[in-house]
Amino acid sequence: MTSELTGKPSPVPALHDKKIPHHGVKEAVFPFNMFQEVDPVLGPEMRSTGEVLGISPNFGEAYFKAQEATQTKLPTGGTVLLSVCDMDKPELLPIAHKFHDLGFKILATGGTYDMIAEEGIPAEKIKKLYEGRPNITDAMTNGKIDLIINTPAGADSLHDDSYIRKAAIKYRIPYITTMAAASATAEGIAAITAQGGSLSVKSLQEFHREITD
Repeated sequence: MTSELTGKPSPVPALHDKKIPHHGVKEAVFPFNMFQEVDPVLGPEMRSTGEVLGISPNFGEAYFKAQEATQTKLPTGGTVLLSVCDMDKPELLPIAHKFHDLGFKILATGGTYDMIAEEGIPAEKIKKLYEGRPNITDAMTNGKIDLIINTPAGADSLHDDSYIRKAAIKYRIPYITTMAAASATAEGIAAITAQGGSLSVKSLQEFHREITD
């Protein structure tokens, strides 16, 4: 745009895609642990206190690294709680299959459990807070849940599930609130499991040298 004024040729025609043999996953950091009574669901008015980056030759490990850098280390085994809203249920079964294949015990609520059980995936039904005891809160308090996937149902929901996410912060249990992140979480755990639990480490300079034309 300025070549006529400067008399210098535009560099744009010489630009081209480069081969980048790694994935980068950037994750925002929010101080929800400082406000434990606030539902940790993002809104447009929220601002992160920082960002972290995970880099790896494969997406799963890059995602896993990014989560670990936020001080939220994903478990590679144990028990996962699945409780998703009706809008997200079409994406539920592939994710449940992934966690079952990874060896996780699955706890699920209401309609989420019904879908999983109908598919033939081993799972155990667990009560929500308003359904009696023992319930999700009891299991979290007793350290029986290692990972939570709970998607918000919205303001029109008859019952509020925010207590699940608030308790996750209190007891330092990794929690996921979108199906895209749930799928990425399963992929990240699978990548680390395949590597025997170890993370690959390279300097930024090494990653940069691997970029080619």
